[in-house]
Amino acid sequence: MMSENDAATKIIGCAIEVHKALGPGLLESAYQECLLYKLKQSGLSVEKEKAMPLIF
Repeated sequence: MMSENDAATKIIGCAIEVHKALGPGLLESAYQECLLYKLKQSGLSVEKEKAMPLIF
């Protein structure tokens, strides 16, 4: 199992790669899809916009 620091380093690296490849100015959904793909490609297990219960 990877440490939190290792996971954070991998996630930030993927985010930087996506931003460098796409550049600024796109819709958030474009970055989201590309980051999801890149994170999965790097071996991380990720889910897109998982529903979370609200507790009042």
